Amino acid sequence: MVLAMLEERFRIRESFSVRWLALAAPLALTCSAMAQGGVLPLKDYSDTSIQAVPPRTWAVEAAANELVALHHIGSYLRYRMHVIDEKGDQMRDVIESKDGTVARLIMRNSRPLTDEEDQAERQRLADQLASPSAFAKHINKEESGRKMADDMIKLMPDAMIYTYAPGQPQSKSSSETPQVVLDYKPNPKFSAPTTTSEALSGLEGRMWIDAKTQQLVRMEGTIFQPVNLGWGMLAHIYPGGRLVLEQTNASGQRWIFTHFSQQVSVRALMVKTLNVKTNVDAAEFQTLLDPLRYQDAIHVLLDTPLPR
Repeated sequence: MVLAMLEERFRIRESFSVRWLALAAPLALTCSAMAQGGVLPLKDYSDTSIQAVPPRTWAVEAAANELVALHHIGSYLRYRMHVIDEKGDQMRDVIESKDGTVARLIMRNSRPLTDEEDQAERQRLADQLASPSAFAKHINKEESGRKMADDMIKLMPDAMIYTYAPGQPQSKSSSETPQVVLDYKPNPKFSAPTTTSEALSGLEGRMWIDAKTQQLVRMEGTIFQPVNLGWGMLAHIYPGGRLVLEQTNASGQRWIFTHFSQQVSVRALMVKTLNVKTNVDAAEFQTLLDPLRYQDAIHVLLDTPLPR
């Protein structure tokens, strides 16, 4: 029974931590030069040959912008989020309130909710209205994820080595802004000071940065070698896992993810292997000019008719 409780606690924490680690990775990876002195801000990409700029300089600019996107102070959106994971296929209506994010389940397995499912979701949101502590618990988890991202960034000055991918710059069409493409791999001189940062020793991949705005557009990562967390006693991450993150300018200069996927196999507590597979897509972004309290945001969600 004790082992089962430990496994469940790890499953919850691992699932939450791995997802935020994957989201934090592009933020952390792009800032490996932040602690390096003497790096000048980028000018317009057309002013100089892209490859004449050290790759780390692009990383510095992208990191600063990613930190702004992570906390999005003073910017609030409403959007649809489609999640496919171990819980199934779910669509949520999401509102960023000034107190934190609230969401309502509106579809399941590509079908409208049944009356019973809708009533259960309404009751969940009603409980958050009746009990601020329940909402605070939800927000604490959200803030823990952001703190993990922040901490990773602070630990990353020497974690990765960047090089230009062949063929710079790149773009999918002539109408798009050119993109700087960087390959990254672990720096063998980096010694991970925390359990979480140990995972980066097995991650390599490629990232695309908008050459004009220095915003991260896409990041791909592959776990190319096994990684032991806590000397393998806490977890063993198997090679072959893959992470993908895509972002867009939703409104003004508010950048947010449009797609996130991960497929990672982890052996937990030297006993149970967990296959974490998640796909998340966000779309239909709306800018909220007036920030809402979380109570008002919940009422807006409840007053919105379900899709039929």
